[in-house]
Amino acid sequence: MSGSKKLLIGKIQGTQGIKGQLRVIPFAGDASSISQLNEVFLKSPTGALEPFAVVSAKAHGKRVILTLKPFDNINQVLHLVGREIYADRVSLPELPDDEFYWSDLLGLQVATSDGEELGELVDIIETGSNDVYVVKKYGREVLIPALEDVVLSIDLAERRMTVSLPEGLLDL
Repeated sequence: MSGSKKLLIGKIQGTQGIKGQLRVIPFAGDASSISQLNEVFLKSPTGALEPFAVVSAKAHGKRVILTLKPFDNINQVLHLVGREIYADRVSLPELPDDEFYWSDLLGLQVATSDGEELGELVDIIETGSNDVYVVKKYGREVLIPALEDVVLSIDLAERRMTVSLPEGLLDL
């Protein structure tokens, strides 16, 4: 394992077929970030990152169908379902200016355009239509839709996100 920073890029949702393929939820805008990799790291139950060579990775709707060495049978991969997938940061493609890897967003401080501090972005929920940012402060949780008209700016250098919340969202 190289000394490069490892970045969370997806999660194994399930198996696909009987030949050891895995169905993966990518944590980036599309499947291209995973399909270009030669190696990924799966987080074991102990927290260790185990390296695996990528045999193939193909987009399948909003998911990726991933085949890893040495697996060629569904029974060999059942124990991998639910595991997080990481990659070396240097091996990932650069994203367009308006796209971010989830791991870059986690930990951002979130505030409204009026300056109200909402808290820290602690999780991202993939819903199919759009992601939802989970922001926490003092035990209070706010769910913010990841939409262009809601997320006004993201400044990774300052570790800040500015949002314009839909009316009544904080009243829920």
